Amino acid sequence: MSVAELFDCAEHFSAELLRLAGEDERICVVINDSAETHHATAFQQQLPERIIDVGIAEQNMVGVAAGLANAGRIPFVHSAACFLTARALEQIKADVAYCSSNVKLCGFVSGLAYGALGGTHHALEDIAWMRAIPNLRVIAPATANESRAAVRAMAACEDPVFVRVISKTLVPELFAENVEFRFGEATLLRAGGDVTLIGTGLTSTRLVDAAECLSRQGIDAGVLHIGSIAPLDSDAIAAHAALTGRLVVAEEHVTNGGLAGAVSEVVVRTHPVPLLSLGVPNVFAPIGPTDWLHEHFGLTAERLAGAVAAWMDEPADGDA
Repeated sequence: MSVAELFDCAEHFSAELLRLAGEDERICVVINDSAETHHATAFQQQLPERIIDVGIAEQNMVGVAAGLANAGRIPFVHSAACFLTARALEQIKADVAYCSSNVKLCGFVSGLAYGALGGTHHALEDIAWMRAIPNLRVIAPATANESRAAVRAMAACEDPVFVRVISKTLVPELFAENVEFRFGEATLLRAGGDVTLIGTGLTSTRLVDAAECLSRQGIDAGVLHIGSIAPLDSDAIAAHAALTGRLVVAEEHVTNGGLAGAVSEVVVRTHPVPLLSLGVPNVFAPIGPTDWLHEHFGLTAERLAGAVAAWMDEPADGDA
């Protein structure tokens, strides 16, 4: 795939937010000294009266956003996912979710995107933390068009939302320009009868390519994209467990507590089947470029396909 066919999700996310803000004066942005880093520069230049920079104070940032929501605004908090979710976890729980504040929490530079800045900057626990909080929608769009659609859906709903925005890694487009994002609805990207590959955010695009690799090995793999993690499309997960009898979950996240945890919770209640979890094991990632880290943890299409093929070759009683 050529570079011309790849897109910057964070750029498209922010462009759509700026467009919507031009139509709705309630929309504003709250940042933590990070306009340039988290794609809020254009918003700052065009709508300076509607961007609030609290400095490097993430807890205060979320509290200010909750206050703005209580005053009738629709604040979009732009911050690095690692700092937004870890430093301001209590404020997200108490000021936003517990109070049902109409705050949109936008976690940029998600997953391993910060690369060589190391474990302090990698956001590999955020899905687990966020999906454990009641009354908080958690989403992870996979492409530029779906990121734009997610902004529209977030602005239209009145519930608090956390979105994991793909940053720094360019991705192919899998959706039509006019796609609608629906909370609680999974998307079948590819049909397959032997195994279902389940991803979210960045890994969904990788799994589509992995399925192509597997098809050349005689393995018919379906790909189910979970853009909405909370609420979760339990029916779709259960249906694919019944259809293929094997599930693989791949995520740019630690393998405990994230998407694999959510899928497993559904499977054990509905249709128990063997499930393979691929991602970052319960370790702090080493320091290195993001592409190298994806290769290191087996999150490239080729490595994912290889792991699935090896697992499919194992005897049934060896499934895990």
